[in-house]
Amino acid sequence: MKKQERADLIRTRLAKLYPETPIPLDHHDEFTLLVAVLLSAQCTDKKVNEVTPELFRIAPTPRSMRELGEKNILAIIRPLGLSKQKARSLAGLSAILIDAYEGKVPPSFEGLEGLPGVGHKTASVVMAQAFGVPAFPVDTHIHRLSQRWGLSSGKNVVQTERDLKKVFPESAWNDLHLQIIFYGREYCTARGCDGTKCPLCLELYPRRRKPVIWRKP
Repeated sequence: MKKQERADLIRTRLAKLYPETPIPLDHHDEFTLLVAVLLSAQCTDKKVNEVTPELFRIAPTPRSMRELGEKNILAIIRPLGLSKQKARSLAGLSAILIDAYEGKVPPSFEGLEGLPGVGHKTASVVMAQAFGVPAFPVDTHIHRLSQRWGLSSGKNVVQTERDLKKVFPESAWNDLHLQIIFYGREYCTARGCDGTKCPLCLELYPRRRKPVIWRKP
C-alpha cells in the first residue's frame, strides 16, 4: 500500500471512529484556550483540567491574569510541570495582550508566536481550534503514529508536520490533529502497540512482524 493510500485509509477510519472532535482541554474562549494549551506542555490534559478551574475562576481574562501576578499564578499551577516557567510566561503574555492587542488573543501565527512561552505547536492549536485556521500541530502521539503508519520518517516535529500536510487535505487538518491524538491515546499507545497490534496498524501492515522503534522528537 502506497503512502497516499495509507493516508486516505487512515482518514476514513478515524472519521468513522471519531466523528466528533471535542477539544480535550477545558476552556471558555480564545484566551483560556491559549492558557490551557500553554500549560499542557509536558503535562497531561487531565492534570491541566484539574488546575485551570481555579485559575480561570480568579483570572479568566488577560487583565485579571496580569493583576494576579506571577507569584500567585505559580501558587495555583504548581502541580504542573515547568510551573515556574509557565507562570512567568502567563504573566508576561497577559501584559503583552493588554498593551499590544487590546486584551485580545491575536488571530495570527506571527502574533501568537511572539508571546512568551508560545511556540509553533501552541500557536497552531490556538489558530486551529479558536480561529478555525487550518493547521496541523504535532504532539508526541502524532509524531509517533506518523512513523508507525509510514507517513513520515519522524526526524523532528517540523518534518512530521510538513509530511502530514502533504498527504492529508487541508480541510481535514484540524479534525485529524485531534482524531490522531484520540486514537493514539485509546488504541495505539507508546507501550500498548508497537506497530503490530492495534486495529489500524494491523490493517495498514498485515504482514508486519517487527516492532516499529519510533524516534522521539
